[in-house]
Amino acid sequence: MSTPVLVVDGDASAPRAADRPVVDVAVGILIAPDGAFLLTSRPVGKVYAGYWEFPGGKLEAGETVEQALRRELQEEIGVTIGSADIWKVSVVDYPHGLVRLHFCKVRDWDGDLQMQEGQQFGWHKLPVTCEPVLAGTVPVLAWLAEEQTG
Repeated sequence: MSTPVLVVDGDASAPRAADRPVVDVAVGILIAPDGAFLLTSRPVGKVYAGYWEFPGGKLEAGETVEQALRRELQEEIGVTIGSADIWKVSVVDYPHGLVRLHFCKVRDWDGDLQMQEGQQFGWHKLPVTCEPVLAGTVPVLAWLAEEQTG
């Protein structure tokens, strides 16, 4: 795997099984005209419930990242997105699974936010003040900060 792997909640010197499948996830960074971005909390009943993240979900068989993101954002938060191109990719090794996150910036969507899974949401600017933030989200916040200072 050429992408660096972020190991979460574990000892990096004690590697996990190398044969674990990689789960591809499409992630939407919805950016409002004023530059604020949407974060949502993980719903009750899911791993890391209550942690803040960018919305998205797993790719289903045969889906592209954009198709999965379009479906997931409609299902989770009730919006229909315009175009979504992959911006960054990272791999996170959580105890429950190895996840490849495909981050897409989204500036065009229709519909009002409707948290379909009972999650919380908020529009944020850097530095974010919500806690806790999911480990896979932390690098994205750093990338956004780099762009602001770049």
